[in-house]
This record gives sequence, C-alpha cells and structure tokens, in this order.
Amino acid sequence: MLTAGHALLNKRDPRAGLIWVLLCFFLPGIGVVLYWLLGVNRIRTRARDVQSRGEERPWPEPSISYWHPRFSYDPIFLHENNHALLALADSVTRRPLTSGNRVVPMFNGEQAYPAMLEAIAAAEREINLATYIFGSGATGKKFIAALEAAAARGVTVRLLIDALGERYSFPPVRRLIRDRRIRVLRFLPPSLFGRGIHFNLRNHRKLLIIDSHVGFTGGMNIADRHLAADVKNPRATADVHFRIEGPVVGQLQEAFWEDWSFASGEKFRNPEYPPPVERGAAFCRGISAGPNEDYDKLRWILIGAFNSARHRIRIMTPYFIPERSLIAAINAAALRGVDVELILPVKNNLPYVAWAARAYFWELLRHGTRIYYQPPPFAHSKLLLVDDHYSLVGSANLDPRSLRLNFEFNLEVFDRTLCDQLSEHFDAIRVRSQQITLAEIDQRPLTIKLADSFCKLFSPYL
Repeated sequence: MLTAGHALLNKRDPRAGLIWVLLCFFLPGIGVVLYWLLGVNRIRTRARDVQSRGEERPWPEPSISYWHPRFSYDPIFLHENNHALLALADSVTRRPLTSGNRVVPMFNGEQAYPAMLEAIAAAEREINLATYIFGSGATGKKFIAALEAAAARGVTVRLLIDALGERYSFPPVRRLIRDRRIRVLRFLPPSLFGRGIHFNLRNHRKLLIIDSHVGFTGGMNIADRHLAADVKNPRATADVHFRIEGPVVGQLQEAFWEDWSFASGEKFRNPEYPPPVERGAAFCRGISAGPNEDYDKLRWILIGAFNSARHRIRIMTPYFIPERSLIAAINAAALRGVDVELILPVKNNLPYVAWAARAYFWELLRHGTRIYYQPPPFAHSKLLLVDDHYSLVGSANLDPRSLRLNFEFNLEVFDRTLCDQLSEHFDAIRVRSQQITLAEIDQRPLTIKLADSFCKLFSPYL
C-alpha cells in the first residue's frame, strides 16, 4: 500500500503511475521490489547529491547584467514571439540575457583548435578548461604542450576532464601531463565507496575560458577525430565550436566554477564579467542544464523555441531521440506552416541510436518535417536555428541522455549575423545530403521496422 501511494504521488505520467499501482496490488511482492529498483527516479536525487553547486547562481547584480529595457526596442525583440521566448528563458534559467557579445563560429578542428591554442598562448593570468573527452593523440599533445608552456610562464591552469570521457583514449591524458603546476581533476571518478560508479551524470560540457575575457564552447571535444579534412582519419568527425567575447563569458566561467568547486571541494568563486565588446551585436545567455534541476530546463527552452518559430526551424544533431513533448512541438510548428528541416548523419557511431531515431521518422514526415541524411564525415554538430535571428548551440544533443542524464552547457544567441552564417553552413550540407521520404520509411522490410521499434522501446536510456 505504501509503495502504491508513493507511485501515485510521484509519477508524473498517469499511465506509468497506473501500471505501477496495478503491479503493486496484483503482484504484491514482485511489484514492490520492481518499483523500488526500476520505478524510482534516482538520477535526479543522485545528481543533486553529486553536484550540490550545480544549481545556477542567482541573477547577477544590475551593474554586471548589461541588459537595459531599451534593448527591447532592438528589431529582433519587436516580434511578439521573441518576447515570449525571452520571458520563458528568463524564468527557467535565472540568468540574464546579455548584450554586447561577439560570437564567431569555427568549423571542425582545423579552425577551432588553432584559435584555441592561440588563445592559450596569449593567456596572462588563468586558463580554465573543461571537456568531456581529451584525447592523448597528436591534437591532445599539442594542447598539453600549450598548457604546460602557459603554466611555465606563471599562468594558473585548471583542467577538468570527465572521468568516463577520459577512457575514450589510452593512456589517459592526465598521465601525459608532467607539469605539476597544472591542476588536473576528474569529474565524478569511479569509486567503490561514497559516490559509487556512475555511467550517467556525466559532465558533457566543453568550456575554455582565458583570463575571464575570452571563451570557447560548442560540441567539440579535444581529439584527433575532429580533424575532419584529413582523408586518412578513420574516425573523422565534423563539428562546430564558437569563440566568444563579451559579458556572457562570465556565464561560461560561472558554469566552470560550479563544476570545479564540486570536483575540488573548493568554495565557489563568483565569476568576473567582462565588459561589452565594441560592435558586439549578439545578445547571449549561457544555459547550464543537468539532472540536478527541478525541471528539464533545456526541454522547456526547446519547446519554447519551436513554438516561437514563424518561418523556419533548422535542426542538426548526431543523436535524435525526441520526447513526446518535443515531437508535438515540432509537428505543431510544421502544421502551422513553419518550414522544418532536420539533418542527421547517414552513418551513426552508435547504430542503435540511429535505429531508434528512425522509428520516429514516420510521424514527423507525415506532418511535414523534411529529414536529410548527411554524408561522411560523421556529423557531430548540434545546432538549432529559428527564423533569421535565434541560434541555440552547445554540447547538448536532442536525446534523453543530454536532456535528462548529463550536465550540459548551451548558448542561446539572438544575432542575425550568426544565424545567417550557420544557415549558410546548414544549406551547404543539406544540398549534398540525401532526403528521406515517407515512402522510403513505409517500405522498410518488416524486420527493419521491428528492429527500429524495439530500439525505440529503450529510448529513455539510450
């Protein structure tokens, strides 16, 4: 009876609540055990324990918010739909939208890595770097050399690597760093006691902040695979990263300090907010999201962005396993006449994720979304473009792992110039991509349909 009452009070989905109540009554012993093993959401509870500093900071003081009501008269914010999206993000992020920023896209490691290494070489005070994967190949060794050179000239260097992500290469990069002046920490390392072993709750954020004034973020790890132009690279991966200047760099720094304070046990440090940059036209907000939140922040912002679209929505992501609410928002946009396009990699490095994604295609295609398969190299880019002014970029994919299980960092940007640049990139890829039709999905062999639908059953855990 107590277990059934717990299910009634805590299950948001009435269908799930009904199933667990019936199991508790009709299989009293087995049902109770299964509920406490599988039915209780321990992810959110563990995440709050894991990262008590993970909640975002309160609104900054007015003197460092760099937002003024007069900005509401900027042409971008004169549209009613943008006011609604702005109000939603204000409420769920508790961070201000800052003006006076400059955001520059960098495509693949060929553009991103030289810019990042140049910024590290120019550092005068401190370098804070957090990444999910830090490979130990040629690219990783270049970054190690740059970080050690910075430490040798007196720059404070902090490096935070996800403990699971570091296993993607051998030897782990921390073993290659000889300079003890570089502080290297792992996020949530495995332990038989205390925090335990977590395959979820990973720190998927990619952050590099130089002297609190220049920042880099996006979807790119530090690894040879992101050198996409190398025809001899067997794991070539295309991606987009961003160089950022302006007040929003303080929000990147804030996200880094939250993670660092957890991993190190040090007291959280209030970030330094740089001033607006000259001719910085981008309005930006950093969005830290993770399973420690009371609500699914990124999912709400995605729904708000889909609902605010008036002309077009463009989505590029490597892993696409949408929740029902996101499917409804995408279909509603398409049905009201919004041009919705989705680009996915033709060959996924996680085949079971691609199979599960394909099980959702029929419903989207039926209501007007156009879906394309991008040819190699593997597309790891994560972009959402709405109309001609809004971009959402960062580390999060459109799947349950990013929306519920990982700690992510995204950047929302109101800037026509950036949106135009990313739209050109999107269009160039779409031209050489293969469009998927409803007839092709209908004509899949029965065995393929069954395999796709079977993988779809495990969507919440992929």
